[in-house]
Amino acid sequence: MATPRIHPTAVISDEAELASDIRIGPHAVIEGPVRVGPGCVIQARAHLIGPLEMGQENHLWPNVVLGGAPQHAGYKGEPTRVEIGDRNVFREGVTVHRGTTASMVTRVGSGNVFMVGSHVGHDVVVGNNCTLVNYALLGGHSVLEDGVIISGGSMVHQFCRVGRLAFLSGLSGTSKDMPPFVIQQNINWVAGLNLVGLRRAKMSHDQINALKRLYHIVYLQGLSVPNAVAQAEAELGHVDVVQEFLTFIRNAKRGINGAIKETEVLAA
Repeated sequence: MATPRIHPTAVISDEAELASDIRIGPHAVIEGPVRVGPGCVIQARAHLIGPLEMGQENHLWPNVVLGGAPQHAGYKGEPTRVEIGDRNVFREGVTVHRGTTASMVTRVGSGNVFMVGSHVGHDVVVGNNCTLVNYALLGGHSVLEDGVIISGGSMVHQFCRVGRLAFLSGLSGTSKDMPPFVIQQNINWVAGLNLVGLRRAKMSHDQINALKRLYHIVYLQGLSVPNAVAQAEAELGHVDVVQEFLTFIRNAKRGINGAIKETEVLAA
């Protein structure tokens, strides 16, 4: 059996369960019931606080803190959880806070990249293959679906949901639900479709053309949301990605944002 490569200055709890091949750098701390899967790298001064479960091949850079207590006045000190999947990268200074109550869990999927100083708040759910650029912030209870990009210095308000392959531009923010496939800029303004992201996701021409028409109906015709949804359903309801978009809107608890009219060309 392979011997763990653990620096002698690391502090490891007796409750920790570590795969045999992980690497732990100088002055790292693993506190409480923490389970770390195979192939993980935990660099200098990283701090993991249990209950925390992490899958395989995750890479924690220096000064990452996973499982810290939530920044929430209602937190009573109970041992809430963080659950992390596989092949995530947590760059320097990233923080992920645990849930606020015994029934709540902060969950991170697989294949995500959290760049320097980004923050995942309590009770957040992050899907797969998302990117948080430097100092991006996710407020408590927010949800990121797969393939989302939150650009540098941007923020998702608490309880907001961001749909698949959506893109929040740098120094921007959303306090409403952000539908899949869109680009959002500034504070609460939709600026077009994330066409680069759609192509990288290998969507077909038919799917992308349907989304362009959908964008025009929902954001540029001046219709109310119910009327826009009804028209889009009638014209485009047979297209899977359109149904995904419309289902998101129907389930949006915080509403959705309007469009910047000058960007009509982006969706033409």
